[in-house]
Amino acid sequence: MKTLEDFLGDWDLHREIHHDDGTRARFEGLARWRREGQGAICDERGELILPQGRFVSEKRTVWTTDLAVHFADGRFFHQVPPEGGAAGHWCDPDQYDFTYDFGDWPRWSVTCHVAGPRKAYRMTSHYAPMRTD
Repeated sequence: MKTLEDFLGDWDLHREIHHDDGTRARFEGLARWRREGQGAICDERGELILPQGRFVSEKRTVWTTDLAVHFADGRFFHQVPPEGGAAGHWCDPDQYDFTYDFGDWPRWSVTCHVAGPRKAYRMTSHYAPMRTD
């Protein structure tokens, strides 16, 4: 069972994105969880690599002690299951379904399947403790 403390610190982040139309993209960067009040802020920073070029990419989420994930503006996103497993988020008109895998901790991953009329892709994010060498 994971707690918020397990995520604090710096993580290497590699993300693969497979769109239903066959296009692919990837993200290379880092994710940093740091304490903020009773919860934590997760900042992801890196490079999004698309067929048309490379772009700087950043994302911020806010995590609470019960592993609820919120967008940076405070809106609820989804609940991370402490033991790993499924979570979901309806973002009208698209459905986001997550699967958290903590089976190889401290390496872990989350796969997100997005289905709907606006978006259709599978994105897998791989996290590993940041190397200090």
